[in-house]
Amino acid sequence: MALHLLSLVATVSAAALAKNSLPCDIYEFGETPCVAAHSTTRALYANYSGPLYQVVRDSDGSTTNINTKSRGGIADSGWQDTWCAGTTCGISMIYDQSPRGNHLSRAPPGGFKGPELNGTDNIASAVGAPVLLNGNRVYGVFVSPGTGYRREDVNGTAVGDEPQGIYAVFDGAHTNNQCCFDYGNAETNALDTGNGHMETIYFGDINGMGNGKGNGPWIMADLENGLWAGSKEGNDPGVPSVPFRFVTAVVKGEPNHWSIRGANAASDRAMSTYFEGERPKNGYNPMKREGAIILGIGGDNSDWSQGTFYEGCMTEGYPDDSIEDAVQANIASAGYDIAPLMDGPKVSVGSTISFRAGRSGNNYLAHDPHAGNISIHTVTDGNSADEKKAASWRVRTGLGNAGCLSFESVDRAGTFIRHSGFKLQADKNDGTKLFREDATYCAVQGFSGEGTNSFRNWGYAARYFRVYNGFVYTASNGGPREFDTKANWNNDASWTVVDGFAS
Repeated sequence: MALHLLSLVATVSAAALAKNSLPCDIYEFGETPCVAAHSTTRALYANYSGPLYQVVRDSDGSTTNINTKSRGGIADSGWQDTWCAGTTCGISMIYDQSPRGNHLSRAPPGGFKGPELNGTDNIASAVGAPVLLNGNRVYGVFVSPGTGYRREDVNGTAVGDEPQGIYAVFDGAHTNNQCCFDYGNAETNALDTGNGHMETIYFGDINGMGNGKGNGPWIMADLENGLWAGSKEGNDPGVPSVPFRFVTAVVKGEPNHWSIRGANAASDRAMSTYFEGERPKNGYNPMKREGAIILGIGGDNSDWSQGTFYEGCMTEGYPDDSIEDAVQANIASAGYDIAPLMDGPKVSVGSTISFRAGRSGNNYLAHDPHAGNISIHTVTDGNSADEKKAASWRVRTGLGNAGCLSFESVDRAGTFIRHSGFKLQADKNDGTKLFREDATYCAVQGFSGEGTNSFRNWGYAARYFRVYNGFVYTASNGGPREFDTKANWNNDASWTVVDGFAS
């Protein structure tokens, strides 16, 4: 096949392939066809015009498919926005665009049980990862800790030591150091069945299970019982930290040979090879892949990770570098760019505000004047100055993401609204990544006429400010916790932003 490919690529340049074809057309041209093709942003075949993903509406449990706007086109996000207006939605299915039918759905329990009461994982918020493709807003898959997708009954994916390729496009600014934000080939029973039983792309900044140069994030391979940046256990300085806002990542393998490659998904420069060489020893040669497909989790359902997935595929056979360069050129032509995270009535950075529960009345979000507990307080002009300050907040640029907001206490400088155990409290900023993300909220259109705005947490995009039994939580519209109840959700999660009682 290699000689045949060289002949083909000699007559058809990567740029020409990218211009006239989409990723899975390019892989098929290279005689390594897609056996799984997943994307919530666009078609991966020029002739594809079916569903990209399914959303479930939390208010009534009904579902709808989000299709391409045109053959070979981008997702019809406008239909999602219309269908989900006034409530919350989650991504319940990511369709396989290949003929193999390897669709991804909510991951079941595994060796690691998952956050829900029955052990299953959460699904991603349908609006957590807005992104622009050539100026048009679409949505990616925003994976918060506890979120994951899996397919165990698979068709055509590599098993054992068969050759395969994987590529994915990720958000380079949404990562953590936990296990394991993966996309690719894993166990069919959601258990750790030993070294070499999986081969996925891992993207993140974990340390201690293998890592590259610098502080990360890195593109690595999860081969089970280890994340690998090369053939030697531990650090491999040849694999660089990835600085790109949008990342194209590749992991591919064949008998006793594999490779890690990467690129800036928003640039048409060819991919770089970060590692190429022999398989690691101690059970990784030959490989013993089982063929299941995972997204956002490890092989045993380890789901502490964070990340955002936009598109990716798995191939039959080991793709040539020139074919992957053509895929990268096509990804660059899609025009991935940052999209606004907030909509609805504007909440201005630098202003001082108070959060009123509902449109009228005197019930406001406030902290205990002498502690960090946050609850609903009755505040009027007759309250003391201290009580008014406790219900007043300065709007700051988001600590965890500059596209959203954080709220600093007027009377306790350096203290911000954050959630801990999903309950809101006012705590001193300790400078950690966890604090910054827990204290970052995106102001969006209120769910009901009872309030102007709702506030979505950035790190847990399916969760919003919600008053319940007098306290305030970062709550989902349905879930295992008492404060996640669907009853009265729209009113409880809608707030009226007013001028602060104190400045």
